[in-house]
Amino acid sequence: MVKVCKFGGTSMASVASITQVKDIILSDPARKFVVVSAPGKRFGDDIKVTDLLLEAYREKCEFGSCGNAFELIRDRFVGLCRDFDLDLDIDRYLDETEAGINNSTSSDFAASRGEYLSALVVAEVLGYRFVDAAEIVKFKVDGTFDAEYTNDLVAALKNAEGGIVIPGFYGRMPDGTIKTFSRGGSDVTGAIVARGVSADVYENWTDVNGFMVTDPRIVKNPRHIAALSYEELRELSYMGASVLHPDSIFPVKYNKIPINIRNTFEPENPGTLILASTDGYDLPLITGIAGRKGNVTILIKKSMMNGEVGFTRKVLSVLERHGISVEHIPTGIDTMSIVLSDVGDASLLEKIVEEIRGAVNPDTVEVVGKIALIAVVGHGMANRLGTAATIFNALYQASVNVRMIDQGSSELNIIVGVEESDYAKAIDAIYHAFF
Repeated sequence: MVKVCKFGGTSMASVASITQVKDIILSDPARKFVVVSAPGKRFGDDIKVTDLLLEAYREKCEFGSCGNAFELIRDRFVGLCRDFDLDLDIDRYLDETEAGINNSTSSDFAASRGEYLSALVVAEVLGYRFVDAAEIVKFKVDGTFDAEYTNDLVAALKNAEGGIVIPGFYGRMPDGTIKTFSRGGSDVTGAIVARGVSADVYENWTDVNGFMVTDPRIVKNPRHIAALSYEELRELSYMGASVLHPDSIFPVKYNKIPINIRNTFEPENPGTLILASTDGYDLPLITGIAGRKGNVTILIKKSMMNGEVGFTRKVLSVLERHGISVEHIPTGIDTMSIVLSDVGDASLLEKIVEEIRGAVNPDTVEVVGKIALIAVVGHGMANRLGTAATIFNALYQASVNVRMIDQGSSELNIIVGVEESDYAKAIDAIYHAFF
């Protein structure tokens, strides 16, 4: 049995939490490969180490040196080493990090150093070998992840003696520079390592007991999800369930490696299993309900739009030129709605609207305001009559107006768009209709 364990920022935040991590790892000899995040918050008003590092990079860009901002980072890691009484020359690594930030031309190096320093500390605490992610996680010249080259390098660690600690979140470009995954990418590193060493399970340790059916900040004490599929996880994570990075599915899918979400601070809890298939599990009709606010809709109207060849391509080409992806495209005979994640820039939206006018000469085109998208996800919906009726009746009873409806061809999810002011009310109504 081989287990890859990834520990998140709260697990790395303090001496007490790292001691808990040590106890978890050493309690099971199968936990040979450990991936760690940068230290997170120790208390409510604390600042995550990655945010401190990004602030140091901003100071370097503005003043030429990050000396002042870096002192908080130095204090954090010197304190950890002192409290653990480690025989680790942490000042040398901190000096190298500060110099590297001062000489870097992008924020990726700074953003990656929290994981790097964290892994050095944890390796020393455990007596495990440190392996720099830059040596085994590789990107291509165009910045895309080089999955097969990386897998070959990670696989070489499979039969190594003793335990290994690897920093998450980053790798190396062909020119030697550091490149990071998107925020939360340590989850992806853990999955990459799990695939490379052919792990039997990928344990992702965080500060919650796995997935809940919906956001506990909206619904009081929602049900725990015992198991869900890779596909269900992707849908829920993309729509806002933030327990696990959605891209972490892809590496483990190759070998159908189970992911087990566990709580560092309640290690006896079995957590949530994420599997290639949940066949054989006695699961509810609905697996989860998740949503995102801040989506904007561009409404395009043009008579005889349905007969104009290339109309949709021309509209989407405008968005492609600006590097904007599309969430949904509800259409009618003479209307098209383009739903986007909030681009955060009113002037950019105005420019896009003007370019759409020039590209397709519509009767009207306008931004019609923000909506919240809510996804109801579950494999069971495909074989059960009345699921959609239950959702829409629940929203009707709660006096929530539905602005948009979309159902995937796999019948894995139903997505509704509602006014942002109705977001919490809608999720609560849907949850209680099924549970």
